Amino acid sequence: MKEMLLELREKALADLEAAASSQELQDLKVKYLGRKGPMTEILRGMGKVPAEERPKIGEIVNQVKQTLEQCLKDRTEILRAEALKAKIANDKVDITLPGRKPAGGHLHPITLTNREIKKIFMHMGFDVIEGPEIDNDYFNFEALNLPKDHPARDMQDTFYITDNFLLRTQTSGVQARTMQSKEPNKPIRMISPGAVYRNDYDATHSPMFHQVEGLVVDKNISLADLKGTL
Repeated sequence: MKEMLLELREKALADLEAAASSQELQDLKVKYLGRKGPMTEILRGMGKVPAEERPKIGEIVNQVKQTLEQCLKDRTEILRAEALKAKIANDKVDITLPGRKPAGGHLHPITLTNREIKKIFMHMGFDVIEGPEIDNDYFNFEALNLPKDHPARDMQDTFYITDNFLLRTQTSGVQARTMQSKEPNKPIRMISPGAVYRNDYDATHSPMFHQVEGLVVDKNISLADLKGTL
């Protein structure tokens, strides 16, 4: 009985060490430690062993069983580690390859156009002056000769915030502010770019759009200067 157990242990250990997959290990576990395996058969036949030999044989049986279970556990961990290593090797990124630069953002066409217009006029000696997009009634209307009963003041055309403040409908208010702040008899050469707002929305209109207005105030200025500038 002892020799048979030792022989069984050596054969089982050799099979477990040779197993190359988790499925093979599972099959060997069933083969040697399952209900129909040799270890179970030996335990069932312990009644036929002489009483004086049973303790010694029982101890050997337990040792063999524990050895096989430990070998099975160790081999399972080894195969799992090898599988993980192979997966990492297959999935790794080759850092020696040239990288791909992510696509960068770009400026909106309106911004590009606005900058180009400013650049052109600045080269011609114009000042670029911007004003508030929320303006008061005076600079948006009255200072521009738009009286109280003018159609442009209609609530359907203008975004009013309060009775006196609104989203500017034109950049002309910047011109009025500039003329008011300049010293008398001082020449003015300016443009006033910026967003303006009107309550109008359809296929060809947007509630917010951009304007660039120009103003020149000086002596001896004529339409010839306007044509030359354009």
